[in-house]
Amino acid sequence: MKISFELAETVAAVVDEGTLDAAARRLHVTPSAVSQRIKALEEQLGRLVLVRSKPVRATDAGRAIIRLARQAALLEHDTLAELGADPEDRSRTSVPLAVNADSLATWFLGPLSRLSQQHPVVFDLHRDDQDFTAGLLESGTVMGAVTSRSAPVAGCRVATLGAMRYEAVATPAYVERWLRGDRAAALADAPLVDFDRRDDLQKTWLAGEGVDPARPPRHYVPASNDFATAVRLGLGWALLPLLQSADAIERGELVPLGGAPVDVALYWQQWNLSSPLLDAIADEIVAHGRRVLAPV
Repeated sequence: MKISFELAETVAAVVDEGTLDAAARRLHVTPSAVSQRIKALEEQLGRLVLVRSKPVRATDAGRAIIRLARQAALLEHDTLAELGADPEDRSRTSVPLAVNADSLATWFLGPLSRLSQQHPVVFDLHRDDQDFTAGLLESGTVMGAVTSRSAPVAGCRVATLGAMRYEAVATPAYVERWLRGDRAAALADAPLVDFDRRDDLQKTWLAGEGVDPARPPRHYVPASNDFATAVRLGLGWALLPLLQSADAIERGELVPLGGAPVDVALYWQQWNLSSPLLDAIADEIVAHGRRVLAPV
């Protein structure tokens, strides 16, 4: 059995775009042609590759096909580069990567900017908590990921980036209003800001202060820059990356609350393929991460 690259590419396009109509526009064919390609592949494989939901989702078989499509596109890019094809004559290769929100807001875009100037690529970023980005690698959704997982995902290799260091901060006015007197009692009643309901940073810090993490009232602000803005506006205290808060602390807009900082170790994992493009992406991201992050 041979799987047509055109059919595999079509499955990837449908999942990326979410609908058959959107995939048809991307591939410059009719929705009927997309549907016929998917049907032909499913008949060839004897199993479904897509769940026809909104948005469309890949089955386990579909995820294997998508991984094949992405690897084939990557190898095609590397082959054309090796043959000396003019970058202006080649379509830009889409490279899907996963990254946590705080890295995206602070240090991750710089390396991508340099890479986009050096290689004919575009980046498709998937944002998730660092504890969950490895799952996107396992499913074949992305080629590389910033993750807190140090053990290699199956079929991937790993490199240490460094530690994102977080410090508890608040505005001076907030501290004056909420954190006077007995520290533990004040922290139990003072409102804080969580990124979402999976955010454990504030819980970890409170436990270190001897405070029941479940007691304080919470705001939920699920976007990194808006999260930091909520703290600067005095909605609550929170742990912010020093990369994000250092300037505000220096200007006196925020003050550290003391207590131990929380370090989150970050790693770069990528598919274990022999690919000059993927290696160039890894080299740029890892080198920059090691320059700006704290040692693990």
